[in-house]
Amino acid sequence: MELKPEQLVAQLESGLRPAYLIAGAELLRVLEAADAVRAAARAQGITEREVHEAEGNAREPDWNALAASFAAPSLFAARRLVELRLPGGKPGKEGAQVIAEFCANPPADVVLLITANDWSRQHGGAWSEAIARIGAVAVAWPIKPHELPDWIERRLRARGLRADRDAVQLLADRVEGNLLAAAQEIDKLALLADGGTLDVARMQAVVADAARYDVFRLTDAALNGQPAQVSRMLAGLRAEGEQVPGLLGMVIMELQRTAQLARAAARGANLAAEFRAQRVWDSKQPVYRRALQRHPAPRWEGFVAEAGRVDRIAKGREAGDAWQVLERLLLAVAEPRAVRLAAP
Repeated sequence: MELKPEQLVAQLESGLRPAYLIAGAELLRVLEAADAVRAAARAQGITEREVHEAEGNAREPDWNALAASFAAPSLFAARRLVELRLPGGKPGKEGAQVIAEFCANPPADVVLLITANDWSRQHGGAWSEAIARIGAVAVAWPIKPHELPDWIERRLRARGLRADRDAVQLLADRVEGNLLAAAQEIDKLALLADGGTLDVARMQAVVADAARYDVFRLTDAALNGQPAQVSRMLAGLRAEGEQVPGLLGMVIMELQRTAQLARAAARGANLAAEFRAQRVWDSKQPVYRRALQRHPAPRWEGFVAEAGRVDRIAKGREAGDAWQVLERLLLAVAEPRAVRLAAP
């Protein structure tokens, strides 16, 4: 049986099953569903936990070690949670056999939790069907634009908040499909809202006060070609106590996405189709189009490499001022004449 992650969370109240598969590109929903399984396990007295994943240069976990773990008795508790992490979503022939054999005769003292960050209809097979027979499969398919307001509204209610439909739509438009950003904004609202139903004006005021210089607007300013705004926002973020490593995740993600779009455009691919493949919302597409007009594809690759240098500087692995190098990078993204500033 295939469920939505939220349905799986509700189902856990009736007790744990022997195996769970939680997969999909919507990382927040995968993480929260997996956390719910862990919490349910703790509530039932399961304190022992094992994690199996690929290590070093290996592309797959050690399947022999996993099979041996299934067969071994628990050392410290009556039951244990065994986690298997499959970032690519495919266990291969050997892994599929180990999982299927577990499902054919699940040990009474083991609950198996498999998580994957990538999933499609082609990823499944006999192994995932076996999990579905004895447990549950939850897939976090991408939230469609028309589904996001309902998702936001449910999350607001779960945090004890109420908002009218226009206010919900305003927040949906702001986050543009980024569930993590939406969750962060809702958490801020839970702290800052003063009761009552949030209307558009109140939603806008609270969100604006909570994130005057957030990283989402920073990357938009760079891609939109607004160098002065980039400098102001970076100064604001720094003054508010933000750290460079906390900003780089979104910066690198946006640069990598733009570089991929630039490569597609350079080879003559249909950009509209590429936007759909990248799950770029209609409202965000003009931002990327403007950015692509300012720089050729090789330069976007250079920007990604330079972001990696910022990361090394921020972590103390290379000399330099991480804030200064990050500012130069984003100014170069925003203004072609500033590209020379980004050169090491």
